[in-house]
Amino acid sequence: MGGQSIERREILRYIGIAAVAASFPGFSRWAFACPMEHPRVTPRSQAQSYKPLFFSGEQFRMVEHLAEMIIPQDDTPGATQAGVAEFIDFMVANRVPVSTSRDIRSTEDAIAAGNEAQNRFVAGLDWMNARSQSLFKHDFMQCPPEEQNRLLEELAYKEKFKPTTESGREFFQMMRAYTVVGYYTTEIGLETLGDPGLQTAWSQIPGCAHPDDPEHKILREPSAANVSNNL
Repeated sequence: MGGQSIERREILRYIGIAAVAASFPGFSRWAFACPMEHPRVTPRSQAQSYKPLFFSGEQFRMVEHLAEMIIPQDDTPGATQAGVAEFIDFMVANRVPVSTSRDIRSTEDAIAAGNEAQNRFVAGLDWMNARSQSLFKHDFMQCPPEEQNRLLEELAYKEKFKPTTESGREFFQMMRAYTVVGYYTTEIGLETLGDPGLQTAWSQIPGCAHPDDPEHKILREPSAANVSNNL
């Protein structure tokens, strides 16, 4: 359902986004795989459930379920075990855009995009329930798995697109983007990748190697030894 082809470049972009959540102590499951200079934040015991910051309890359960449908557990852990819904709730609550059509050039632009994401999430969850009611006479979470899959397939696969589902498709794309970022910035997510350079989560993100030249105005060509060490 995810339909993702994750490249190393994208993972690095995701890490930069997810670093915003790295020091939040309220997570029950989600944990950033690559803390910078601070010790890894260990999630609270899973017996202490996460308290949503933005979504209602019902909305949070729906977000968690949708994330698991996008990245389900099979021979590797899925989105639920990685705590992806917690990540999504935190990012939406703090108005951190993961994917947006806006041109973000300032803090004000980012906040506007974050506000837009909040509105789109609420509207999108409502749309999912309305569409489910129209098709199956039940809210989405009350439908059996085969009906839930049928609805999501209308949104995920181009050959099943319908003119009446455009709003739902836009929501699904946003939901998928947040899910992918939340999953692949955890140790669980990184270890599922086939790239040997990312299978083992980094203990920390390396700092700039040029502290005496923060603007990088004078960069020297790396030595052959350093190049070989990085290959």
